[in-house]
Amino acid sequence: MGTSQTEDGGRPFKPRRWLRGGHVQTLASFLITRHFRVPAPEERLIEVAPGIQVLCHCHWQADRARALTIIVVHGLEGSSESQYMLGVTEKALAAGMNVIRYNQRNCGGTDALAPVLYHSGLSEDVAAVAREVISRDGVARLALVGFSMGGNIVLKLAGEWGSEAPPQLRAIAVCCPALDLAPSADALHEPSNRIYETYFLWALRRRMLQKARLFPEHFDVSRLRGIRSLRQFDDKVTAYYCGFTGVDDYYDRASAAHVVERIAVPALVLYAANDPFIRITAETRRKIASNKNISFVETSDGGHCAFVGTPDRASLRSGAGAGNGSGDRYGDDRYNDGFWAEQEIVNFLRRF
Repeated sequence: MGTSQTEDGGRPFKPRRWLRGGHVQTLASFLITRHFRVPAPEERLIEVAPGIQVLCHCHWQADRARALTIIVVHGLEGSSESQYMLGVTEKALAAGMNVIRYNQRNCGGTDALAPVLYHSGLSEDVAAVAREVISRDGVARLALVGFSMGGNIVLKLAGEWGSEAPPQLRAIAVCCPALDLAPSADALHEPSNRIYETYFLWALRRRMLQKARLFPEHFDVSRLRGIRSLRQFDDKVTAYYCGFTGVDDYYDRASAAHVVERIAVPALVLYAANDPFIRITAETRRKIASNKNISFVETSDGGHCAFVGTPDRASLRSGAGAGNGSGDRYGDDRYNDGFWAEQEIVNFLRRF
């Protein structure tokens, strides 16, 4: 049976004082300004489909072929510059890993690269990046990391690969994955979650308008009229432009829930029971529990991709030591910068 845990995988999660509750945690993680010690990356454009490129920010150890390489995938309307992306990068570099911060199509300032949109089912794009670094950089060990929408993509790819995954793939780790897209989109439209849906719709509308300015012959902004929910946006825009028959077809075909039972490498799934809008159905939970390769860690608090705990001031003063592969403090239980999920992911991947 797969592992189903509550705050007993690794260091237990304890929310920071005054930051308890799903909404408080989620908003705090968005509003807290963080400072990172991450070296300048190598920027690389990788073709993931004919004529379509994505931007990757690559951080390499001195011996890139021997170090574990992790590809990190962001969430909806995020980018390689999202705080959780930089946070997990800082910790992984200090633990001696290579890190590739992956921008999904159009993200990270790449709208002008191609007249396409991105969506939650583009697992083959991540596969293309994985194949690129395996062949070009000769990496011997690979892991995939995803947050929210990116978590769905990572789980979907691992399930699609199943036992046929590249031999270099050693593990995957995801935080609050949107692996049941339909109920999660519907939860986003609940009155208590309108603040999040409003933000996502604002960002998605802005991106659509930008794409229409860049490629006026490909995109019709009139399709934005009357949209009041993410489900409506995905029906009138995402599904329409990405080859689905409608929103139900999109949510069904893009959800990793259909393939999680086929994941054949060690997988860590972190999820908070009070995540405001990510929903994992009972059927999907059964599939996860039936897969011995998946460790499912559900905490009572933590919100959506937040998990803001209490930092150890002495640890923060010691610095991160990121980028030289010599720092080992992130594998030490005495180190704690307060961002629990990032630390749990890196500690899990240290085994591989």
